[in-house]
Order: sequence, then structure tokens, then C-alpha cells
Amino acid sequence: MNIWLVVTRDTMAAAALPVLLAVALLAVFSSDKLIFIVVFFSPLSIELSRLMPGFSFDMFLPTEPVLFGIMVLFFLKIIHERTFDKKILLHPVSLVIYLNLFWIFLTSLTSSMPLVSFKFLLMRIWFVVAFYLLTAKIFSGGKKMEQYVWLYMISFLIVVFYAISRHWGYGLLDKKAAHYVVSPFYNDHTSYGAAIAMYLPFAVLFAINRSYSRNIRMFARVVLGILFVAFVLSYSRAAWLSMIAALGVWGIIKLKIRFQPLFITSVVAIALLFSFQHEIVIYLERNSDESSSNLTEHFSSMTNISTDASNLERINRWNCAISMFKERPVFGYGPGTYMFQYAKYQLKKDRTIISTNAGDGGNAHSEYLGPLSESGVLGLLTFLLIIGTVLYTAVHTWSRLTDSRLKGIVLAAIIGLVTYYVHGFLNNFLDTDKLSVPFWGFTAMIVAIDLYSRQENTKVNFTEAATTPTTATENC
Repeated sequence: MNIWLVVTRDTMAAAALPVLLAVALLAVFSSDKLIFIVVFFSPLSIELSRLMPGFSFDMFLPTEPVLFGIMVLFFLKIIHERTFDKKILLHPVSLVIYLNLFWIFLTSLTSSMPLVSFKFLLMRIWFVVAFYLLTAKIFSGGKKMEQYVWLYMISFLIVVFYAISRHWGYGLLDKKAAHYVVSPFYNDHTSYGAAIAMYLPFAVLFAINRSYSRNIRMFARVVLGILFVAFVLSYSRAAWLSMIAALGVWGIIKLKIRFQPLFITSVVAIALLFSFQHEIVIYLERNSDESSSNLTEHFSSMTNISTDASNLERINRWNCAISMFKERPVFGYGPGTYMFQYAKYQLKKDRTIISTNAGDGGNAHSEYLGPLSESGVLGLLTFLLIIGTVLYTAVHTWSRLTDSRLKGIVLAAIIGLVTYYVHGFLNNFLDTDKLSVPFWGFTAMIVAIDLYSRQENTKVNFTEAATTPTTATENC
């Protein structure tokens, strides 16, 4: 009788039971397949608020409920078995991630909105557990990295075709259409452009690296062409800029420029920027190019801080974040709270035609100023420490490697991550599965290859040491 009531009264819940059971079984017996399923569906996930307006909370479906389950089972397994790969757990990149999470936890305790902050912390933990810790374990021995990338790219192509087909109806060179043709899968063209920028280096790798078969290289070239067209049509100036910066980093790595002259050059450049900041602002204010469908004008409008509403609104958000930091420099307002708190910090001179009185326009538009306002100075510093440690590990791993396939993967991961590090100055998307998949997944690749290459080098050195006496005896 009870079963009959469930089936007749709530057929959707009944239909979902086999799916939930399958997910639970995968999580227990084959978590790597479940993570790969989540990676595949991430570009296609849709926010709950779009499907069912009126909920007091929001999440991406179907991915985030599954990620929550993966996180719970991971900790239950750790408590029960008390074992996980210690090399991954104690890697320098892992340690700085824990430090960042610990500070987010502390600032959640002191938050102006604890419920919001702990939800933010929970989301960050399930992204780190699934896409960094467990994924790094899956990548052990240099395996399955290509599958991780291809799963996202293949489903992402569905979004690309969907967006281009909608864009076609408005005219491919209609810049305004680029803002909403990616809906409901991506919130706007900026997150869409950021995702393309992160995957373009891997598309290039698969297209040219002879470690892959001819068929794979040919298919990758087609994918590369499609992604490049989508990248241009995204009209995301931040993504375009991030790719230019990433190409510069690629040149530095390939030319093997040493850290010391690079560091000195960076310090001098920053000092000059601060010394001539007044003159630079005056020069930028002369730029009157508006964001438009003309690609050249659209790109040059990036430095228009006098009339471009998008740029001016970013400056408004950044000034709000800095003001919030000045008021609470140590603990901040609490992780995830910027969008609820910034309204009162908007100055009349900074407000634009797209500003709102309620301050309900979104986040800080910065992966750096956001943590500064929400978690204080250590919130920013611990995030910067993650970036610095990942880059240091990646460059040294790339220099150490001799395997062309792994060397190519590390370089593609570095370039992909750099696009987001640069993009992070203008936007922030790490609270979504769309960008967390590549951000933490590429980081996991670098860590896994670093550990694997060290292990292989140790084996080679041990073998050489073991054979040296024999060779010496034979020579005698």
C-alpha cells in the first residue's frame, strides 16, 4: 500500500529512486566514474532557481547534489579506513589549500551572515574533495587526464553549438546577443569565455602532440577550430586579455627565463605603475571606445574607464570591496557575503546606469578583491599562496619531465590556469561547477604528475646506483 502511494502521488520521486541508488553505488564502488560523470554534466548543469523559482537556496543541478554526496562519502571513508594517499594529502599545494580552507572556516565563524558563509565553505570543500583530492588520486601514475579534459570538452561543445545557433538568429556579430545566448547553461558570456580560454591550451595540445594518434589529432583540430570561433563570439574581453597574458607566460616558460630577472622586472613594472598611476588614469580616461560588435573597438574599450558602463560598474564593485576591507581588514564580512553587503558602500560618484540601490547585482567581479572584503587580508594572501605554489610546482615539474605527453599536459594545465588567474582580476566564478572543474582539476594534474615524476626519477637513480658497482668491476 505504501509503495502504491509513493508511485501514484509522487511519480517523479519514484522515478528518481533508481537514479539515486545508481549514484550511491557508483560513489561507494567506483567514485572515479562518478566524478567523471559530474565533469561531463558540469557544462550542461542548470541552476535550481531557473528550474524552480522561489527557492530560498540555489545550486547547480544535477552536479552539486552529487558532489555533496561524494564529499560525505569521502569523509566517512576516511574516518572508517583512516587512509588516503599521504603524498597527495601532504603535497605543498594541498597544504596551502588546507590553509585557505581553514581561514575561510575561521572567517565563517566571525561572519556577518554565518549561514551564507558556511554554505560557501561547504561548496568550496566539495569542489576541493571531488576535483582536487580524489581527482589527483585518479590521475596517479599519469593516467586518465585526457579523459577528464575530453569529457568536459565534448559536453561543452553541446553548449557551444547551442549558443552559436541562437547567436546566428540575432546575427553572429551582435555583441548584445552574446550576453544571453549561453543561458541557461552559463550565467553570462564572461564565464563562458573563461571556460573556453581554459580549455583552448588542451585543444592545441591534442591537435599537435604526436603522443596522440592521428585520428585524435585530426578530431582535436576540428574541436580547436570550433572553440576558437566560440572564443571570438563570446565577446568576453576579460577572456581575450587572459589568453594574451597566458601566451606571454608560455613564452617565458619555453624560453626558460630564470625567476630572478623575471621577479625584478615585475617589481620594477609594479613600482612604475604606482609611480605614474595618476598619469595612467588620465590617459585611460581619453579612451572613448564603447563596447560594441566591432571586434577591434570592443577589445580597445577594455581600457575605457570614462563611458563604458561595464568597466565603470567593475570599478564601483572594486571600490566597494576595498571599502569593506578597510572596515573589517582582518576577518572581513564573511565568505560569500559580498553580494549582500556591498550596497551601502556604493558612492554616488561611482554608480553607473547598471548599478542598483539594493546592491543585488552580484559579486565583486574579482577573484582577489572578493576574498579581501569577505575574509580579510589573509583571505587574499592564502589564495595568492595557492596560485604561487601551483605555478612553482608546475614550472619545476615541467622542467624535470622527459615524457613528451606528460610535459605537454603540464604546460597546457599551466596555460589554462594562468588564463583564469588573469581573468580573476576582472571576474570570479569559483563558486560554480563550470569553472571549478578545470581550476581544481588542472591543479590536480600538476600535483599528480609532480609526484609521479619524482617517483620515476627516484627509480632511475636507484637503478643507476645499483648497476654502477657491477660496471666498475667489469671494467677492472
